[in-house]
Amino acid sequence: MKGLWSLPIWFKVAANTFFFTSFTLFLSSQTLAVTVKPTPSFNSLPFIWPLPKKFTFGNESLSLDPKLSLSGNAVSSPILRAAFDRYKEILFKNIHHYGLVRTSETVYDLAKLKITVHSYSEELQLGVDESYSLFVSKAQVYSAAGEVKIEAKTVFGALRGLETFSQLCSFDYTTKTIQIYKAPWYIRDKPRFAYRGLLLDTSRHYLPIDVIKQIIESMSYAKLNVLHWHVIDKQSFPLEVPSYPNLWKGSYTEWERYTVEDAYEIVNFSKMRGINVMPEVDVPGHAESWGIGYPDLWPSTSCREPLDVSKKFTFDVLSGILTDLRKIFPFELLHLGGDEVNTDCWTNTTQVKKWLQNYNLTGQDAYEYFVLKAQVIALLKNWSPVNWEETFNTFPTKLHPLTVVHNWLGPGVCPKVVAKGFRCIFSNQGVWYLDHVDIPWDVVYNAEPLEGIHKASEQKLVLGGEVCIWAENADTSDVLQTIWPRAAAAAERLWSQIDSSSGGNINKSALPRLQYFRCLLNRRGIPAAPVTNFYARTAPTGPGSCYEQ
Repeated sequence: MKGLWSLPIWFKVAANTFFFTSFTLFLSSQTLAVTVKPTPSFNSLPFIWPLPKKFTFGNESLSLDPKLSLSGNAVSSPILRAAFDRYKEILFKNIHHYGLVRTSETVYDLAKLKITVHSYSEELQLGVDESYSLFVSKAQVYSAAGEVKIEAKTVFGALRGLETFSQLCSFDYTTKTIQIYKAPWYIRDKPRFAYRGLLLDTSRHYLPIDVIKQIIESMSYAKLNVLHWHVIDKQSFPLEVPSYPNLWKGSYTEWERYTVEDAYEIVNFSKMRGINVMPEVDVPGHAESWGIGYPDLWPSTSCREPLDVSKKFTFDVLSGILTDLRKIFPFELLHLGGDEVNTDCWTNTTQVKKWLQNYNLTGQDAYEYFVLKAQVIALLKNWSPVNWEETFNTFPTKLHPLTVVHNWLGPGVCPKVVAKGFRCIFSNQGVWYLDHVDIPWDVVYNAEPLEGIHKASEQKLVLGGEVCIWAENADTSDVLQTIWPRAAAAAERLWSQIDSSSGGNINKSALPRLQYFRCLLNRRGIPAAPVTNFYARTAPTGPGSCYEQ
């Protein structure tokens, strides 16, 4: 099967237009191929975010039939059928709103979307193949409608191709049709990193399920693929745990809770968009809310954190939580926290202090003991543990080899982590903490997860990175404005090849595209804030276009 890798010669020649300032021709007995390396000049880059790995385009405009149909073996995939319906609704929203209908005399250039997937597996795990190719051209036969072709190894690659295709489509207000400009298109794309995440904190402020879904939907537009759900913390425990039903007494109110069914719904909703959900159970610190339902988890009523390391009951509860969560979350990674642990509560509480003395342990020894025991519990439930970097900084030789170290405190951590053979996730707070509203888009964009890592074998240990939206000062009223559009800047760093997404003057190569993507989010109902405001999520300072605030 030739698929999309062998293209008609007329397209390959036509694609060699003035838009490209550098190209290489490869001759064979049958075809003439054009490989394009985008230049930093904005004139050479299309309005696609994140930027694809390789692409060619021309100078035609093609119309898209409002009755666009799906063909190929994708019709047998519930995930792709649902995605096709979602994107069709997005693309033809204006046409449906205006009540415009196709007449028998209307001729459209493109009437079919053919999706070919080479694997019928719909298992979503870390490192699933998300590559795809996309081909858009009119039919070579006069008066016949052409088709858009997406080819991918997995349904999740096809999802990424659908998003790219949707960004090529524009509503023409003059003709009141959907147009694809600069056709014919040939795109061959794949992500740079396997892990492209967003941390969402629902403990400091509760977020309703519909808001979480809106965030997940918006993540798919930027090709992010992991929702790190920081669902519980010291302030509240909103999640239902059937094994220990009193735990969610630690919620702010009885109306600010997530049922088991809610959690299943979040996981399933995410999977339909190619997004894994990684829950976090942050222990032994950040867990004061656990004791509202089970006070025995506190060292004492006056000293409530970290969890009582001396009691078997503490680890029974932790095991029960993880047992219940494992039924809901199929992702191979579980975040166990381990950050900001102040052991004074242990050393100053009589019964815990006695336990420490009996086992000849210091507070720091007990911290290590707790983290490693939590790891064992997770590993027995077939999870690979993720821990914040303090665990690596404190006892790197004791962590389980499968541990993923999550950087947050500052730069230079991932190089040390991968040098020791551990995997790493990059979230340096100085560049990728979205609740720091004084971090501008260009700082987010220029951050590099592989900085200081030069060996290919060590670079492979960097899974990727995630931006974090901690919720002390973000709730339903402003969370989406705080996430977007800066999360998109990180999304391109994690998806696009570094040579094509960061070279030259980013105010020319990236800013116009990011502004366009921000407006695309707005059109899709996502209240993304202006790109260049001094403080993120602030309102416009005066009248102006969405595309340049």
